[in-house]
Amino acid sequence: MTRFHDSSLALLRIVFSLLMMTHGWSKFERILEGNLSFGDPIGLGSTLSLYLVTFAELVAPIFIIVGFKTRIMALITSFAMAVAAFIAHGADPLAKKEMALLYLVGFLCVALMGAGRYSIDQRTR
Repeated sequence: MTRFHDSSLALLRIVFSLLMMTHGWSKFERILEGNLSFGDPIGLGSTLSLYLVTFAELVAPIFIIVGFKTRIMALITSFAMAVAAFIAHGADPLAKKEMALLYLVGFLCVALMGAGRYSIDQRTR
């Protein structure tokens, strides 16, 4: 392992999560306003889809930032980004789905590598 391995993992998971939370926050505000209209990309219903995406984009990143249940939370967020890129924006040009793909790869890296030393996950072992 390199000298900066754990610091790099912390930076990766914190920055990606903070940026992801900006997308989840707008969806959370919609829920608070009672505006539950949302797409239904995988056939679960628009309201349930909104709640699940809000969890994946707002709640799961909070867990990832502190490094608790990091791998599973990163997989949840990765799945949401895969749905966004390949289903919701599947027919769109690359420029439209690029952000979802970048988030997908970033959170997949977090899921594969784990949280690292600077996390709650590491302290519970």
